[in-house]
Amino acid sequence: MILVTGGTGFVGPKIVHALRATGGEVRVLARLEVPGPARPDAEPLLAELPAGAGVILLTGGTGFVGGHVVHALRARDYAVRALVREPAKAAKLESWGVELARGDMTDAESLRRALEGCDVVVHLVAIRQGKEEAFERIMIRGTRELVAAAKDAGVRRFVHMSALGTGEDTKDLVPYYRGKWEMEQTVNGAGIEHVVFRPSFVFGRDGGILPTFRKLARIAPVTPIIGSGRQRIQPIWADDVAAYFAEAIDKPEAANRTFELGGPDAVTWNEFWARLKRVLGLRRPSVHVPVGLMRANALVTERLPGNIPLTRDLLTMLEHGDNVVTNDDAENTFALPLVPLDEQLRRAA
Repeated sequence: MILVTGGTGFVGPKIVHALRATGGEVRVLARLEVPGPARPDAEPLLAELPAGAGVILLTGGTGFVGGHVVHALRARDYAVRALVREPAKAAKLESWGVELARGDMTDAESLRRALEGCDVVVHLVAIRQGKEEAFERIMIRGTRELVAAAKDAGVRRFVHMSALGTGEDTKDLVPYYRGKWEMEQTVNGAGIEHVVFRPSFVFGRDGGILPTFRKLARIAPVTPIIGSGRQRIQPIWADDVAAYFAEAIDKPEAANRTFELGGPDAVTWNEFWARLKRVLGLRRPSVHVPVGLMRANALVTERLPGNIPLTRDLLTMLEHGDNVVTNDDAENTFALPLVPLDEQLRRAA
């Protein structure tokens, strides 16, 4: 056993990587801060990183799901390096003891620099709307560059976030599904030990689509439900998604597998809206809006700036069918306790 001090510094990861490449068993002594709000009087802790763990490069750390994943990794004392375009906007990550690496999915050289000395990649970057060229450039080509750089860096495991509904039968529906499918194909064919997660709708109080639903339920005199409302979804709490990613860093049973992720409850859209309004204490009626009318609205709203919750592509994905898990592989492999839907809604209320 080799004990390395300063293993999370600039030179440290390179030394750790070199030692592990020779077959040595390495333990890193690192100064870690407990995840949470930074305090001026906080004392850093000396702790040993988990056995066999090196530096994790994480993409998408400043996004909604990314923040939860980073928090879960740091709570387990993993050393994390986050690829960020603007370090000034990643102060929260830095306060959690995360090393920041300036870079971009469209800059191959920045990916190679960020991967120096890294042992694992957690890849979360994706876009949901934009021109088709943007999906190609950021998601598809960016992932190819990241995987190539990870192979050159000797990364031992690549943990990737896809999306429930991604598959060969859906890849031509919308650019988002095509991007996710091509990303999966790149990861699966890379020759690196990998884990792929396909989450359903990810709910949380601080981001994602749930705050929009909550606001709509509160301010609209009637609740608009797209189409028949009979399609099913299986929302999963953001912290539960993060727990899956943290567990996947070293779990041998997860290697080279794809897991569908959903919460404990699969419900129709009609049932979802009824539960949400019940938790919020609202007694407002619902109305079913034809998909064609919503598509006409989306033609206007998707041209507005910012992250638009209603687009024609989203309607196409909703029309395609249920968004629920089809097997219990994740449940059997990870055995994690998951937050029920009503509790998710209460936490976000």
